[in-house]
Amino acid sequence: MACVLEAPLRMSVLSEVTASSRHYVDRLFDLDPQKVLQGVIDMKNAVIGNNKQKANLIVLGAVPRLLYLLQQESSSTELRTECAVVLGSLAMGTENNVKSLLDCHIIPALLQGLLSPDLKFIEACLRCLRTIFISPVTPEDLLYTDATVISHLMALLSRSRYTQEYICQIFSHCCKGPDHQTILFNHGAVQNIAHLLVSTSYKVRMQALKCFSVLAFENPQVSMTLVNVSVDGELLPQIFVKMLQRDKPIEMQLTSAKCLTSMCRAGAIRTDDSCIVLKTLPCLVRMCSKERLLEERVEGAETLAYLIETDVELQRIASITDHLIVMLADYFKYPSSVSAITDIKRLDHDLKHAHELRQAAFKLYASLGANDEDIRKKIIETENMMDRIVNGLSESSIKVRLAAVRCLHSLSRSVQQLRTSFQDHAVWKPLMKVLQNAPNEILIVASSTLCNLLLEFSPSKEPILESGAIELLCSLTQSENLALRVNGIWALMNMAFQAEQKIKSDILRGLSTEQLFQLLSDSDVNVLMKTLGLLRNLLSTRPHIDHIMSTHGKQIMQAVTLILEGEHNIEVKEQTLCILANIADGTTAKELIMTNDDILQKIKYYMSHSNAKLQLAAMFCISNLIWNEEEGSQERQDKLRDMGIVDILHKLSQSSDPNLCDKAKTALQQYLA
Repeated sequence: MACVLEAPLRMSVLSEVTASSRHYVDRLFDLDPQKVLQGVIDMKNAVIGNNKQKANLIVLGAVPRLLYLLQQESSSTELRTECAVVLGSLAMGTENNVKSLLDCHIIPALLQGLLSPDLKFIEACLRCLRTIFISPVTPEDLLYTDATVISHLMALLSRSRYTQEYICQIFSHCCKGPDHQTILFNHGAVQNIAHLLVSTSYKVRMQALKCFSVLAFENPQVSMTLVNVSVDGELLPQIFVKMLQRDKPIEMQLTSAKCLTSMCRAGAIRTDDSCIVLKTLPCLVRMCSKERLLEERVEGAETLAYLIETDVELQRIASITDHLIVMLADYFKYPSSVSAITDIKRLDHDLKHAHELRQAAFKLYASLGANDEDIRKKIIETENMMDRIVNGLSESSIKVRLAAVRCLHSLSRSVQQLRTSFQDHAVWKPLMKVLQNAPNEILIVASSTLCNLLLEFSPSKEPILESGAIELLCSLTQSENLALRVNGIWALMNMAFQAEQKIKSDILRGLSTEQLFQLLSDSDVNVLMKTLGLLRNLLSTRPHIDHIMSTHGKQIMQAVTLILEGEHNIEVKEQTLCILANIADGTTAKELIMTNDDILQKIKYYMSHSNAKLQLAAMFCISNLIWNEEEGSQERQDKLRDMGIVDILHKLSQSSDPNLCDKAKTALQQYLA
């Protein structure tokens, strides 16, 4: 790719550029090294704070020449250093500038420069590399293409406070995900950076702290290592706690809170440890207050949401700390009308952060309300909360939509709220809208929420059915995404519970026998269990059992046989036997079992199984088949006696398991009646 700006320039513009900037570039080609050096210094002074001049010089081809001079061993160290400084200044311009520098392969040239013995030149190369790597247009992987680079950077950490600051900054920006964390960890990042936390330079301390916050995030290996590292006789968690204190800069408080949060979530620090309960959590709640900058409030809320996400006690403590639930309501008030009148810059700032604030508030409300009914009630009673969630579901920002759905999902775990607030605000309508053509990450949470809205006590169940949910859910069961398949079948299972026959028939029609078999042979046990749960709910109440078995009996019996013969766990087989017990409770459906000797032999086998749950489930089948008050019971009893079932019942009536013993005795009484 050519090392120029992307947009072609008109001739008139180019001639104007040439007139004002050409002489800077021309001087780089002078035969006198001193004049070249002076030319680079003048260029450095010309571009400081002048983005237009930077763009002009890039268009005129200054970058390849500067890189050439930087890499020439015949160039003086001073010249090479000044070239690195100018390139760093050009990189501080627009993103297009950085793209142009990358197109000219600036990174390999600068990395090569780090092999120089001259410290000033090394620092200039690192400063330029830092500026390039913190740009969003630079691919982080460029740091990891050569395995020797990381080792060399680790070695340079000891050279000066500037090398420490820039290298830590490069690491913290280029550490994205577990692969990068592992590379840095394996190159000794923890040991090499730990002592920098007590550096006399604030910038070095801060960049080292940021490094640890990205290294430890969702990484148990790093977190477990950090908890045992000490610097000057003090363990790292203690150093992080000192950095949380109110007299420290906000940036430092927030970043050390993130380190401790990651270590806690990874299991390296207990959730009831005082450094979490009395230090980290209160610090993060403080960051959510009105006194803080908007960006600090966003980071504070998001980190707190992550800290308390899976711990009930931390959720309770946070909910009663500094009126947090009410404090978060303020996150929805940006941009405020006052700022619109008085200060355009402030309005622009508020607008920029408004989405992030709403996203952070929804995330934190979702974590707060994940388990406790009283907390959910407080959240929902916060001013206009349900309206805010409903509005959030249709926001243009995908991140806000996702956070709003997560919040709704968390609150939908409340039986009380499903019956009241969710119904009053008809949240099912925007939720169904979200489920149309949403990306998978939103679909997963939205379909989980729908599962809760389809529980039998939820007033939303009926209108959701009427809005075409069956078709939507059946299509989810065909998804390649496992979570969507589970949620689709789970929602159908909830929908089928105590449903009318028409709904059950619609579900079977929507799924198709082929798809049902596909789900029953799914490699994931969750999908299989939910599908069996759906079948069990479909096959309940006698008229429904008989109707469904008259239309789908052959296929269902085939599926049951396959599962009972397959290599499945106890829970799967128990659920399958319970389905057979339901079929055996039908009036005409039970004949499908009685005329299937293979199935009868399987029931007999499970009556003598080593697992009591399976024995009990098989006994339910037998009890339903031999029940006296039903037509044809005598013939069924005789057939089962001939199979040796009565002998097994006698054995089981002596069982030490009280449930098995009682069930066997009840069954035997049917033969005596």
